Amino acid sequence: MPVYRDEAVVLRAQKLGESDRIVTLLTRSHGRVRAVARGVRKTSSRIGGRLEPFAHVDIQLYTGKSLENITQVESISAMGGQLSSDYVAWTSGTAMLETAERLTPHEGEPAVPQFALLVSGLRSMTAREHDPRLILDSYLLRSLAVAGWSPSFHDCAQCDSPGPHRAFAIAAGGIVCDGCRPPGAAAPTPEAIALLGALLSGEWDRAESSELRARSEASGLIAAFLQWHLDRGLKSLPLVDRKTVGGVA
Repeated sequence: MPVYRDEAVVLRAQKLGESDRIVTLLTRSHGRVRAVARGVRKTSSRIGGRLEPFAHVDIQLYTGKSLENITQVESISAMGGQLSSDYVAWTSGTAMLETAERLTPHEGEPAVPQFALLVSGLRSMTAREHDPRLILDSYLLRSLAVAGWSPSFHDCAQCDSPGPHRAFAIAAGGIVCDGCRPPGAAAPTPEAIALLGALLSGEWDRAESSELRARSEASGLIAAFLQWHLDRGLKSLPLVDRKTVGGVA
């Protein structure tokens, strides 16, 4: 049977039978992969603790009839342990894992940019580099852009007329001019629009100087934009605490 190694992040794990587990991975070279880890729920298992969500691992698998089979796991970084002590970081990271799975719908299809983006975002979160909610929102925007749905935050998304413009239309692809503005378009504040642009481009000084109102507006628009393209929202996103401004405790 074909055996291969890859670098991966564990997105999700679910029980299978009495001692096994099905693990959903986002790998560097093989995209999203579902694999069986046999015997990992036994107390004698040497690899069970390395296959929890958020784990960054070097993994060996072989191709089975329906699912891949995990034969060896080496830990690169156990990021779950570093995030578990902070509710905001944990829930923000969980939303990132769910997004990564939803934006890689086809198993075995290479998704190198999505993998790199997820690893970078989780590393930034575990290192406490920025407010985890800002990291999450930046990740959501960038992962959508990698998937081909990059929103416009300056020029009109419909006719390309130079901005700045004030209306935001999700179905149109972001900011639109008065001539292209559809009924029901949102009218976010200039501060929220500026924050959206900063999060997409990685201007962290500008993002961290933003106020709670702008962050709340921006997060709402990002969630709505994500839901539009995924057809439904993320289960984990409403769990993220958006009520305060600040970094991880």
